[in-house]
Amino acid sequence: MKRSRKRIVISFNSPVILSFTAICFAALILDFITKGATTNTFFSVYRSSLLSPWTYVRFIGHIFGHAGWEHFIGNIMMILVVGPLLEEKYGSSSILLAIATTALVTGLANFILFPQKQLLGASGVVFAFILLASFTSLREGEIPLTFILVALIYMGEQIYEGIFIHDNVSNLTHIFGGLIGSGFGYAMNKR
Repeated sequence: MKRSRKRIVISFNSPVILSFTAICFAALILDFITKGATTNTFFSVYRSSLLSPWTYVRFIGHIFGHAGWEHFIGNIMMILVVGPLLEEKYGSSSILLAIATTALVTGLANFILFPQKQLLGASGVVFAFILLASFTSLREGEIPLTFILVALIYMGEQIYEGIFIHDNVSNLTHIFGGLIGSGFGYAMNKR
């Protein structure tokens, strides 16, 4: 009796998350090739003239730029773990909208509130995804305990670090990302 062999095929299972990862990787490679010029032009947000069209590109583009391999890997690993599950549950267009909203809100917040700071990286998206993921088991009239715990731990840590630890991390971006993820989680599960 002849056994049929099953072929294993690699699937493009999460188009938004995989495309996002590829763009971030390409931005990091370009950063090294251009010695930071592309990151400064396209992939970070900072106070610049509103007459420059690049200012508006950077409001979204900053989420693709990273300060190095460690920064890239830290953000992308979490996005690759959580993102495909969220994309499968909520759909590609909803996840793309969540990413774009997070990028725009965090980019504008940095531009307005921190004119001397340059912001880059996908950590706002990571926090949006973490809080969005905690809403996956939402039922009418209930708030998942996992959401409360995740919000307290992650958001509490960011508030604490924002007040007491002065490093190069944009805690406000993390907080805004978490709020956006929570809002999307509530809205998408209410439907």
